[in-house]
Amino acid sequence: MGSRETWEILSYVVTVVGLPLAILVFLWEQRRERESAEEEEYQLLADAYNDFLKVVLANADLHLRSNPPVDNLTAEQEERMLLIFDMLISLFERAYLVAYQPDMGSAKARRWNSWDDYMRDWCRREYFVHRLPDLLRGEDPAFSAYILRIAAEESPNASSIITGVAA
Repeated sequence: MGSRETWEILSYVVTVVGLPLAILVFLWEQRRERESAEEEEYQLLADAYNDFLKVVLANADLHLRSNPPVDNLTAEQEERMLLIFDMLISLFERAYLVAYQPDMGSAKARRWNSWDDYMRDWCRREYFVHRLPDLLRGEDPAFSAYILRIAAEESPNASSIITGVAA
């Protein structure tokens, strides 16, 4: 067997084995990069929620994490509460638009379930649900429908409050 024949055989081996292997490695790397990007998006959203909780803590006089709420809020306290709720709805909508899909893989679904839990937690608070119709004006219709469904499931009085809300 001559040198030329050896090189031909080696080129066939590279073509038959090496090229498919290179394609598989490329696809695997692409998948890893996509998963890494999704994880980074989730981490950025989680950091934003932690920052939001710092705002809630800085406004402890509003008792936003307690249920039932404090009665007789001043006009200034009511305004701060509405601004904080606007921030929360904006954050929830961003999470919905970035992280939610109807058919998700297990890792993505696990990450999304955290956001679903956060939304459910807030929708158990009557003073939040009571303001949803105003807070959802101009928001993404699919997101509005999603959080209104959660509110109806989590809050016993939600259906009377959110009836007729255009999502």
